[in-house]
Amino acid sequence: MSPSPPTDLVGHVLAERYRLLAAVGSGASGRVYVGEDLRLRRRVAVKVLHGNLADDAGFLRRFRSEARVAAALSHPHIMAVYDWGEDRGVAFMVFELLTGGSLRAILDSGVRLSPAQCAHIGRQVAAALAYAHGRGIVHRDIKPANLLFDEHGIVRVADFGLARALAESSWTEPAGTVVGTARYSAPEQSLGQPLDGRADIYSLAIVLAEAGTGVVPLTGETAVNTLALRSGQGIAELSELGPLAPVVARAGQPDPNDRFVDAATMGVDLTTAARSLPAPAALVLPGIGSLAETGDHTRLGGEDRTSTARPSGPVDPDVTQIAVPRVSIDTRAPKTFSDEGFPADFESGEIDQPVPNRMRRSLVPLVVLVAVAGILGTAFALISGGGQLGAGVFGGGTSAAAPSLVGLNSKAAAARATKEGLLMTVSDRRTVDDPAGLIISQRPAPGEFLSEGDEIEVTVSSGPPKVLIPKVKGDLVAAAQSKLEAAGFIVAVERRTDEVVAQDIALATRPRANKRAPRESTIRLLVSDGPAPIAVPDVAGKTYDDAAAVLKEKRFSATRRDDFNDTVATGVVVGTEPAAAALAPRDSAVVVVVSKGPEVITVPNLVGQSVEAASAALERLGLIAGVENFGAQRKVRAQDPAAGTKVRRGAKITLFL
Repeated sequence: MSPSPPTDLVGHVLAERYRLLAAVGSGASGRVYVGEDLRLRRRVAVKVLHGNLADDAGFLRRFRSEARVAAALSHPHIMAVYDWGEDRGVAFMVFELLTGGSLRAILDSGVRLSPAQCAHIGRQVAAALAYAHGRGIVHRDIKPANLLFDEHGIVRVADFGLARALAESSWTEPAGTVVGTARYSAPEQSLGQPLDGRADIYSLAIVLAEAGTGVVPLTGETAVNTLALRSGQGIAELSELGPLAPVVARAGQPDPNDRFVDAATMGVDLTTAARSLPAPAALVLPGIGSLAETGDHTRLGGEDRTSTARPSGPVDPDVTQIAVPRVSIDTRAPKTFSDEGFPADFESGEIDQPVPNRMRRSLVPLVVLVAVAGILGTAFALISGGGQLGAGVFGGGTSAAAPSLVGLNSKAAAARATKEGLLMTVSDRRTVDDPAGLIISQRPAPGEFLSEGDEIEVTVSSGPPKVLIPKVKGDLVAAAQSKLEAAGFIVAVERRTDEVVAQDIALATRPRANKRAPRESTIRLLVSDGPAPIAVPDVAGKTYDDAAAVLKEKRFSATRRDDFNDTVATGVVVGTEPAAAALAPRDSAVVVVVSKGPEVITVPNLVGQSVEAASAALERLGLIAGVENFGAQRKVRAQDPAAGTKVRRGAKITLFL
């Protein structure tokens, strides 16, 4: 049977360290919360596993083992596992908090990625897989819901290790549903065969195909049909993917031996394809949503979903998506938590069907009760504190509660403060991971009361630390591009002629080397196309030596070729190849054609031959036969000019029969 969701633990502290602030999603393996690490004063994501899993001793052993392995992974494109543990029968994992949303959310919004965007994401995921596979770790569950973005659009692979532990657990999915993983799994995975990194390569191919076309390839109505399709055929070359199509087709072959030998090799081919494409446009990140400014951690958002109804085609496991509440920020914390919260589809299951109306109706009383409780609690706090009761809540005064500005950009925050009758001043700007211009803390804190016209002091992000642009001048274009990409930049190659630097050598970067630029920003790599082409001079009518001297002066090399010519005297230049005035690369070779004069042919003796044989012999020599008294098979009795005479090619020889 399917595990029941864990009890809502909002407000609980796990392991005396992680306070759960808001539930942001639940799925096949548990529920995800936005949490606060009380020791390090930072926001984290906490996944609390389903109670049925926590009761499975075998699963817990595997979970502990896999958690240790996952926590040891350290890679820019793998979601960091901070901690794991158990507390009073609750098993949990702690991750870094990613606020950009998931690839699943992007695709569910109807967006199709360009080939350049697919290649960009694919390269990052391939790099993560190559790193993990090199340590003997196979993910087993690569799919859009497990590809998450930070606020800068950099992808992270989530749930390393958990897929294997889940695959060996004692509970199963509800009868009649198609396990979400089946939509992205390799044929050998569905057959229960031993897996290696090539299974992840196949799943990545499926993901890239869906991202670029909007359709999951080779998917049947059931998991069995999907398996049959994928066991018998590979992913076709999809025209929508452009130069990426052959890479995806090779990675999506049914036989693992026909795929890339490893993820690093796939990454090389993805990079090669990316270089033939324009720089990818920035992704419009879905973020992770927010509730209204109520502080209510239990209210469901507008697009709640569950999988109680089975759609047409394959679906993923049960997932109830809960919109993320806005969480107040402790201004003492060195890092802040965006209004966007945490991805609702972080869980390894994927979003399915909307919550039935009857379920929404049943939640209304709960929402009302929570709202009433919040109002009563506020009133009680005011009465206890004294002095603000009438003015702050019940009207009749000039006090107002400070709104939450954290997570808004500066312009939106200022507008919000003005709307509340308050002023906003910027007290500090800090270099943090949040996007530039985002409010990262405020004073007074949200909910505190102050008089109309008072100021709210805010701290604004000046953006993440910039990355040093490496020096590539003088490198071959391929080496320069690899060096810039390794530093975390997107490279756009621009070619230009240069009178000094040889072709395919890097000239410079824009911005310049040793400057700093945001990671994942586009760097223009200027590459030499060599000197500008030069017009070939006209040397016709000169001797070869004179022509060669003129060409040398123009920085061409000369090679000689002698040809017969009926109009140009022997030893005189007829022309050049390329022709005069044509553009040719500097220092390239130019063929100088010198006349040998007209071609002279000795007339053969044709007397006694049949007219047909004599005519054929003249034609082979380039001469023209003229016949007097023609008759079939008649013999030549005389000819003019006589045998042994020297004539030019094309001359007429008269045959008398």
